[in-house]
Amino acid sequence: MDHPFLSTPKLGFGLMRLPKLADGAIDIEQTKEMVDLFLDAGLTYFDTAFVYDGGQSEIAAGKALVARHPRESFTLATKLNVRVSADQSSAEQQLLTSLERTGAGYFDYYLLHAISSGNLPKYDEYRIWDYAARMKEKGLVKHWGFSFHDSPELLDRLLTNHPDAEFVQLQINYADWESDSVASRRNLEVARAHGKPVVVMEPVRGGALANPPQRVRDILAAADPAASPASWAIRFVASQPGIMTVLSGMSNLDQMKDNISYMRNFRPFSAEESAVMENARRALLDVPSIPCTGCSYCTEGCPMQIHIPDIFSARNRDIIFGQTEFAKRRYQQITADSSGADQCIQCGQCEAACPQKLPIIDLLRQAAEAFA
Repeated sequence: MDHPFLSTPKLGFGLMRLPKLADGAIDIEQTKEMVDLFLDAGLTYFDTAFVYDGGQSEIAAGKALVARHPRESFTLATKLNVRVSADQSSAEQQLLTSLERTGAGYFDYYLLHAISSGNLPKYDEYRIWDYAARMKEKGLVKHWGFSFHDSPELLDRLLTNHPDAEFVQLQINYADWESDSVASRRNLEVARAHGKPVVVMEPVRGGALANPPQRVRDILAAADPAASPASWAIRFVASQPGIMTVLSGMSNLDQMKDNISYMRNFRPFSAEESAVMENARRALLDVPSIPCTGCSYCTEGCPMQIHIPDIFSARNRDIIFGQTEFAKRRYQQITADSSGADQCIQCGQCEAACPQKLPIIDLLRQAAEAFA
């Protein structure tokens, strides 16, 4: 695929999981250092969204990036999400709010956010496809596309019906490569068949592949003791054909430094490294876990305000690593001032919002039993 977008540096800075202070606010000073390191390495792509951190991610992008660096020295992407809009007018207002929060003047890349069969009718009803195209004509958006969490069949239909979408953002990682629900490989193949460059999200699956089960770590370490598990995960997806850039949601300076160390001068996988990755992928399939990426879409409308991703993270410490007592202590901390897994009223809003299509109600029931 010969496309100008593919000249984009292969590492993008995802601003969804920025470093936090003790009070939960984004650590702007550390974010500034991370931004500077990223740009100094010749990397340019930054990704945020209207809904990330209740808007604080876009504000942080304005303070740490836009206000401190020439506008032409970076590209900035953000997203419009219909789930938080009551009508077409409020959905369209998101772009103006995002511009105000960031002070960017325009967005290099604008995305319809997290499209799936569940929310697609709203994007159609509100005519957001047409809106994105109009905003490009006005110059407020340079390029537009959409992020996607659904089947290859739906992706094929969307790209057929909306050929003016210029790129797509897909969840691609080695854990979900052959997954029936995420369908990383098959969705990538659909995008390539339509000639659309792909921005990769969740290459480390919410951080889980930065600390994989021991049997996977052993396979990777035997091949290259100096390479971090995260580097294997990110280089795997960056090595696929048709990739525009790979977003890493970095949360501290150490993660930034590690990613830059092997992505500043990106080297695609060799045939030997591809074989190692396939062995690691197969080993991971034998390890049970809850494939939650920690996106928190499930928590936004939870009437019981259950901290679902945190509970699943604690549960995985028990399932994957056998750290039962640690997991129970962590669960007690999580639920000390919030509802526990046993407080779920089975309303189902979380499952409707989950990009991974997890059976959250049943998983919460299992967690409640395990941590009782």
